[in-house]
Amino acid sequence: MALPSVGSTQDEARRRAKDGQPLLVVAERQVAGRGRTGRVWLEAPRAMYASLAMTPQWPSDAWPRLTLVAGLAARTALHDAAGRDIGLKWPNDLVDPEGKLGGILTEAEGDLVVIGCGVNLWWPDAPDGIAAALDADPGPAAAAEVASRWASEILAVAAADPDEWGVAAYRAACVTVGTDIVWDPGGAGRAVAIDAGGGLVVETAHGVITLTSGEVRAVRGATVAPGGDREADG
Repeated sequence: MALPSVGSTQDEARRRAKDGQPLLVVAERQVAGRGRTGRVWLEAPRAMYASLAMTPQWPSDAWPRLTLVAGLAARTALHDAAGRDIGLKWPNDLVDPEGKLGGILTEAEGDLVVIGCGVNLWWPDAPDGIAAALDADPGPAAAAEVASRWASEILAVAAADPDEWGVAAYRAACVTVGTDIVWDPGGAGRAVAIDAGGGLVVETAHGVITLTSGEVRAVRGATVAPGGDREADG
């Protein structure tokens, strides 16, 4: 379902979902969008906002992997559209060397899961730290085309065994592994791996732990401040 403008594709998909059938809602603009932990999107001149409502057949303890699956699906869809590879910042950001170009938001209510994706398709003179997938305006049809490819990828993976979600591909694309990070609430360490269930394996001062996307509010790169204290760098 393609709409020119919505308050939030997440809300529209949740409201319109029926009988457990997958439903994709796509818009070029959303006026009340939100990011993970309630952050509001800045809006590019040409963007894609999409939400896929579905009732996963996977056990609920595997649902957090759907955020990572959606990131891989966005990577595939944007490669098809732009001919370029993008990086994945665990658990929900789409990035390239110029900055963040999109993100994933997954919300569950009962047996319904709504996976949202917002992507800057084209943004001349974008603010610092923000990137776009394309160098030229792709036109109004691009949002629906990219969203359709994205949703198809997710549904294909979700129809298979949850252990076959794509961990090797995610590891290869993940820019978080090998970096020092901080996360909310109150953690710091070095990301060293993605485990088979999609968790981020982190070496901390107190030992090795595994974070899951459902238990942290934000993951950021970190630098070491004078005196050895760790601080966020953006």
